[in-house]
Amino acid sequence: MNCNKIMRSLTWLRAKSLRLNLRSLSTQTTMKSMDSTPTMEEEKENLKYPRKIFSGIQPTGQLHLGNYLGAVQKWTQLQNSGDDVTYCIVDMHSITIPQNPAVLRENIFEMAATMLACGLDPQKSTIFVQSSVQEHTELGWILSCLCTMPRLGHLPQYKEKSRTVKDVPLGLYVYPVLQAADIMLYKATHVPVGEDQLQHIQLTQHLSRIFNTKFGQTFPICHAMIDNHDAARIRSLRNPAKKMSKSDLDTKATINIRDAPEVIVEKIKKAVTDFTSDVTYEPEARPGVSNLVVIHSMVSGTPIEKVVEEARAIDTGRYKLRVAEAVVEHLKPIRLAIDEHLAQKNDLIHLLESGAERARQVAQQNIVEVKEKMGLGIYRNVPQYIDMSAELLNALPKDKKKPKASDKETETPIVPKQKLRVEKKSAPQNLAPTFKLDESLASPPSPSVAKKAQ
Repeated sequence: MNCNKIMRSLTWLRAKSLRLNLRSLSTQTTMKSMDSTPTMEEEKENLKYPRKIFSGIQPTGQLHLGNYLGAVQKWTQLQNSGDDVTYCIVDMHSITIPQNPAVLRENIFEMAATMLACGLDPQKSTIFVQSSVQEHTELGWILSCLCTMPRLGHLPQYKEKSRTVKDVPLGLYVYPVLQAADIMLYKATHVPVGEDQLQHIQLTQHLSRIFNTKFGQTFPICHAMIDNHDAARIRSLRNPAKKMSKSDLDTKATINIRDAPEVIVEKIKKAVTDFTSDVTYEPEARPGVSNLVVIHSMVSGTPIEKVVEEARAIDTGRYKLRVAEAVVEHLKPIRLAIDEHLAQKNDLIHLLESGAERARQVAQQNIVEVKEKMGLGIYRNVPQYIDMSAELLNALPKDKKKPKASDKETETPIVPKQKLRVEKKSAPQNLAPTFKLDESLASPPSPSVAKKAQ
């Protein structure tokens, strides 16, 4: 009897293991399908372009611990590895939602000071503010003429943000095209992003392919650099099921890198864990404790296994204090450096202007190439001739090439989740004022009348 139970248990465990493996394989396959990697031909074309890294960050207040450990720290590592890196404060993206001008300007300086304090070096990296280089918006308009509205409507960021906005601004809808322009303007081959931005990188790849096909090889097909390691995903302290975010309504859920030491200690003491007192690293079963282990590992530079081993003799309550101490110690020099940079704002402006000048030289060269190939402007180089007849025919419906006058006009929303306002049809109104023309000005005077007038 016991043997039968054991056999049934073993069979159940094997089946469960097989299901988990299949689920894992399915997840990996889904991720691979999301990451549209370049084809062999595109790989060969990319060899023409030197490795170049571009990334941007919005000036939306203080950087939190998740941004720092997951993004900016990675930027510093890429910079110090000798890569050609360009980092941009994308202030044009931030105005897709209403901004207070004075607060926005301070946030730009705050982000610039934070980037420098975190280790980015203007001598090794190109650091600038997006709106200082007008070629970003110029290429953004050009690419918007190559992109379609249905392609943008399916992007997750738009769907997520439009839920909280009653009247969706056009900028919120088309900003992924500007994001593609940011990358393509510098012919970047690699872009470090989070998984939530992967579809925007796919849009950039899509627009690069369209331009290269229509106007000749111009842009590389960029790669998304995604760090899938658990340490790259810092969770909320109050809800480990979510990522740490500055938009979290619970102020104790997020650690800002300029938080005072006592504030950091209080936030970590209030972090959600569980009823087990041991410190272990089990992201699925114990996400709260595991999140603290990840944070401790990254700020101390200690492997996760060693962190867990050293905390084996203490409970989670005392371990929280150890994590808080490590975080405070790690962020202290960064906080002091930010204050120092903000106190010398003129030097900060000079560094950003120098970075913008370096970026502008590359941007101007590349935008001229784009405009020459498209036939824009008054350049001497004659662009290639493109037969547009097939494309114009494809623009008409497949079942009928010419629209009939008897067809009923129907209004359908192109943008998802947007309702069109139906206006009542009324008689046309003449909104311009009417003027009675003076007879003396209606026609030139006759010669006899002109003589009498003299």
